[in-house]
Amino acid sequence: MTTTTERVYRRGPFPVKFRLLEVKRVTRVTPQMVRITLAGEDLEGFYSPGADDHVKLLFPEEGKRMPVIPTVTPTGLVLKEGERKPDARDYTPRRYDAAAGELDIDFVVHGTGPATTWASKAQVGDLLAVGGPRGSTFVAQDFSWYLLAGDQSALPAIGRILEELPEGTRAIVFCEVPDASEEQHFTTRANATVTWLHRNGVEAGHSDVLQQAIRGLEFPAGDYFAWVAGEAHTVRPIKDHLINERGANKSWVRVTGYWKRGTSDHHDAKG
Repeated sequence: MTTTTERVYRRGPFPVKFRLLEVKRVTRVTPQMVRITLAGEDLEGFYSPGADDHVKLLFPEEGKRMPVIPTVTPTGLVLKEGERKPDARDYTPRRYDAAAGELDIDFVVHGTGPATTWASKAQVGDLLAVGGPRGSTFVAQDFSWYLLAGDQSALPAIGRILEELPEGTRAIVFCEVPDASEEQHFTTRANATVTWLHRNGVEAGHSDVLQQAIRGLEFPAGDYFAWVAGEAHTVRPIKDHLINERGANKSWVRVTGYWKRGTSDHHDAKG
């Protein structure tokens, strides 16, 4: 039997490096989700071992093609004189294909903010700077079952987790979206039950459909790992429920507020 620390643990920090990449493809996954495929020589050596890793994206100023990229020094990041600190957001690497030299990042293009603005207008040939990941959380693949839940901001990580789970692994998944048009198809070898929860007009960040779904779930027997991400105020009660009411092992629960209502770029991951 492995120990708790061996089943879920953090590795890092990894060396800081920013890569200047070019948009290779723009794919509309759903009306509000755009997949940007990035490529370029700088992508060589990219390393993202964790399914919910985060990279730092640096966006060009409005009307400019080249993003400002700080210089990495032993004492931190340094800008050249006269340079403006670039707008930056954290995102999940949805797919990395070393052989093809491609990195996919999924953007929710709803609302306002630098990421939404850039992604909604992105075209082949546009430039974006990508830094990280700085570290990874490793989760054992021998749990009896996995609980995955999140809103639109969490879908890239949920999709990647499902793709990487071993064949036959049991997973129970709850995904919150505005309506049926935002449902996605996830490819997985796992024995996954995916339930799509529609907000039906309720504003993002104000719905409790995820919490109610988990409260109403009859938990299977056996030890489990729970991964939940979304708006900070809506996921906090889920963490309390899992630990205080369900008696979950704290080390096997990862609940992250990816964004806060009232802020721009609802898909900004803060892991």
